[in-house]
Amino acid sequence: MIPPRGHKRAPARARQQSRALALSRMRPLAQMMLAMVFLLGFASLLSAEEKIIKSHGFSEFGALKYPEGFAHFDYVNPDAPKGGELSYAAQGTFDSFNPYTRQGRAAARAADQYESLLYPSYDEPAAYYGLLAESLEYPESQDWVIFNLRPEARFSDGTPVTAEDVVFSHNILLDQGLQSYAEAVRRRIPKAEALGPHRVKFHFAPDIPRRALITQVGGTPVFSKKWFEADPENRRLDKPRMEPGIGSGPYVLDSYDINRRVVYKRNPDYWGDHVNVNVGRNNFETIRIEYFSDSIAALEGFKAGEFTFRQENNSKSWASAYDFPAIDKGWVRREELEDGNVPSATGFVMNMDRPQFQDIRVREAVQLAYNFEWTNESLQYGLFRQRHSFWQNSPLEAEGLPEGREREVLQALGDDLSPGLLEAEPVMAHTSRADRQTDRRNLRRAMKLLDAAGWAVGDDGVRRNAQGDTLKIEFLSDDPVMDRIVMPFVDNLRVMGIDASYNRIDNAQFTLRRRERDFDMISSGYRTSLQPSTGLYQQYGSEAAAYSVFNPAGIHGPDIEALIDNIVAAREWEELSANTRALDRVLRAKRFMVPTWYLGKYWVAYWDKYAYPETLPPYALGIEDLWWADAEKADSLIASGALRQ
Repeated sequence: MIPPRGHKRAPARARQQSRALALSRMRPLAQMMLAMVFLLGFASLLSAEEKIIKSHGFSEFGALKYPEGFAHFDYVNPDAPKGGELSYAAQGTFDSFNPYTRQGRAAARAADQYESLLYPSYDEPAAYYGLLAESLEYPESQDWVIFNLRPEARFSDGTPVTAEDVVFSHNILLDQGLQSYAEAVRRRIPKAEALGPHRVKFHFAPDIPRRALITQVGGTPVFSKKWFEADPENRRLDKPRMEPGIGSGPYVLDSYDINRRVVYKRNPDYWGDHVNVNVGRNNFETIRIEYFSDSIAALEGFKAGEFTFRQENNSKSWASAYDFPAIDKGWVRREELEDGNVPSATGFVMNMDRPQFQDIRVREAVQLAYNFEWTNESLQYGLFRQRHSFWQNSPLEAEGLPEGREREVLQALGDDLSPGLLEAEPVMAHTSRADRQTDRRNLRRAMKLLDAAGWAVGDDGVRRNAQGDTLKIEFLSDDPVMDRIVMPFVDNLRVMGIDASYNRIDNAQFTLRRRERDFDMISSGYRTSLQPSTGLYQQYGSEAAAYSVFNPAGIHGPDIEALIDNIVAAREWEELSANTRALDRVLRAKRFMVPTWYLGKYWVAYWDKYAYPETLPPYALGIEDLWWADAEKADSLIASGALRQ
């Protein structure tokens, strides 16, 4: 600024002092304004980074079907009457009410008294809604999750379900639960903490995929900390016990007769009937389970009215045994209901710890001994279909040559990938002649494979290797229904020069030997789903392969491990499906199981005293929680003498 004419300038020193004074007065204001700008920017950045999602449920992919505050699931009858009895059969024995131990055999439904924070929907895959929790909160990164518990939730003894109970349940499963579960979960979910009486937080380990972590903790059963700590020595989770424990579910133990029956009754003070995920569910007053030595004896008990609902799994019985008078009189109904689940990957499983199964040529030869077509037509009334895939009849089934993203995933495995897998269609179950038990073409092919693997036929017709070891296979079972299915398979193995035998033992021995993987072959399988995730580590992972009860074959490998990692890390359906199809292709190529059959529907028979919703959901039969007793029909059956009071 130029001063006006005639204005007298101040001395230079005075002018400098004046400027310094002005600057000193302005500096604190500028610093304060700069700090405010910084804080506002930091807060804005923090807000953007820490965007928190609060919801009434959780879905791995896509939006939830049911909005916040929904009244009930579409597939329930919200007006279903409460009362009456459901009765069905269980096979074998029981000596415990603790379902979380490797020791002993737990009674049927022993785990059902325990509820979880979230509950699955039966008409959308991998979608869960609040049960014990009324809401959950998590950042977009899913680095942690907070569950807000329903304050009204109560255990069956009337005590409240608290965040401390949830934390205790998580920790005791890690300390005393199944080893395969504990080790997998501890590595991924290192900490749970109670933030308040009804607020619990789970922390997830850094640098691991986030898929299924929220549903993992949301599905954890919640135990009463008070009950366990009242007698910690006798109420361990890893020991069998006849005390049922205390849960928060709608049913409690009413009575039992060891190895004969178990009866559960509705808790008259159950806290959760009003919760939307429970409306129209849990309709029976009592649930009674009758025990039988085998399924044949159980069928006779059903015919006599000793129990009134039966889900059949024996094709011979379904085709020929339901011709008794109660059927003719209309007292018993027989129905086939659709099953929308991915069929379990069942078959004759080889124990990969056994030396005779180390050569894939031996495993392929063993597969060739099974004649599905003859078995199905001659023994199973043509009712089943041949299973090929671990994700049969689903978008996750590998088909044709690998293309697109699936091919890229397989190529990334490098030297860990089995030779030729990229240039071949997935391994399919072989075809056989249906008119004879022994398909000579397949057996000749099998015997050439055994010859090439070094198992030569001796003068006695038995195969031995260069060390003189006999090629021996024992097929273990506890089910007499399997006798007629397995024996022809064993006979074909013998024709090939294998010293094969079939050994049926009692339920308790079989349970122990299966858990300890003390067998050569058994009929077993692997559960599958449309959205596979961390459970694959327990089924096929390397770390748990030596002891996991969910991996009967003990199969594992670096190629399998890498694909599981990819599946768990997948955030988009396309990535999940491509990697799962690749895993299906890899598993089938390893030939550790003889694929048998699948059905794709439920076979049910029941005394005409039950009813179910007009439209059942695709992913559950729901007999115990969606069906209900029709009192008028039940009275009619009793009045006619069909059933006892």
